[in-house]
Formats: sequence, C-alpha cells, structure tokens
Amino acid sequence: MDSRAIAELVLQLGRMASAEAHGEGLTPVQWAGLRYFGRANRFSRTPSAFAAFHGTTRGTASQTIKNLEARGYLARMRSESDRRSVHLVLTEKAKAILENDLFETLVRAVDTLPLGGRSQFANALQRVLGQVALERGIPTFGNCASCTHLEGDDCSRERQQSYACGFSSEPLLLEELDGICINFVQGKPLPERGSLIGTAPQ
Repeated sequence: MDSRAIAELVLQLGRMASAEAHGEGLTPVQWAGLRYFGRANRFSRTPSAFAAFHGTTRGTASQTIKNLEARGYLARMRSESDRRSVHLVLTEKAKAILENDLFETLVRAVDTLPLGGRSQFANALQRVLGQVALERGIPTFGNCASCTHLEGDDCSRERQQSYACGFSSEPLLLEELDGICINFVQGKPLPERGSLIGTAPQ
C-alpha cells in the first residue's frame, strides 16, 4: 500500500469518527472539547491549549468553552501551584454523557489490535503527526510515556514509582502519565501498556 492510500485511510477514519460526534444537542466541536478536557493533563486544560490541539482559533475555542460552561459541562478551577492560573475540568454531568460517547466505537476497534500491534500503530501515528506538525509549524501533542521531558522512574519510600516533568519542574502522578500535554516533545517510542506505570499488560 502506497503512502497516499495510507493517508486516505487515516483521513477516512477521522471522518467516520467526526460523523458520530452528535447527540445530547452538542456539536462535533463541543464533543471534541469534552473529550479533550477529559484527557488533557493539568498543564494543558486551558483555552489556548485546546485551540492548538483542535487546530482552531482562540476565539472559536473560547466560544466553544463558554457554551460548554453555560450548559454545565465544564467548570473553572484555580491552579493549586499558581493561584493566578485557571484550569478547565469536566463536571459530573459531562462525565456521565461521555460514558455513552459514540467515539468509544473507535476505541473498541483499537482494542481489537494485539498489544504489540497497538504500540507499533501508536508510534507510527505519533511519528506522522510530528512530521505534519513540523511542516505546518504547529505544536504536537502526546503524553508523558514518550515525552523527552519525562524524568525519573525510581521507587519512592512508599515503593511507588516516582516521576517528574522536566519542562515544568513539577512531580507527576501515575494517573497523569497518559494525559494529553501541550508541552510534549517526542523523545522515545511508546512502551507496551503497563511497562511504564507498573500495571500488568492487557
């Protein structure tokens, strides 16, 4: 299969996923906002980060966020480390509708791939995304597992693995390692699921 055919498959997959983004009276971009803020880490739950991730203007992103706030799906929280900063978080109402998100059909399709195949697929997609972002001069997004800023994997006194973000100089919780981050820089291939955070592969 040539490169153009593969690119068409990726585009078709994106169209199929977007076509399902309806329901609950929300537009596709509003669904995209809920998914983003549900996956983004604490450094990336901002209007500007969402705009960059979704490839839209800050004005459009802000309007989407305002609509979601007005409908009770997003709430603003002050950062514990910097009280001047505000992060956007999902409300319980938003979490409830995301449980029935039709996007999960795509997630289940990926789950049918063997574990090794998923890792190869993820690394290939991350590489393609990085190249496209480089050519277009836009930021790339990823998670801590394959980011060059990830530091530390030693056990703490509580015998739990300890990590930190070299970009922000802040410690990271285990549950944060899979979050989407705007400060991502590709550093290493994605590991098999469980090899980084001490969970058994599934």
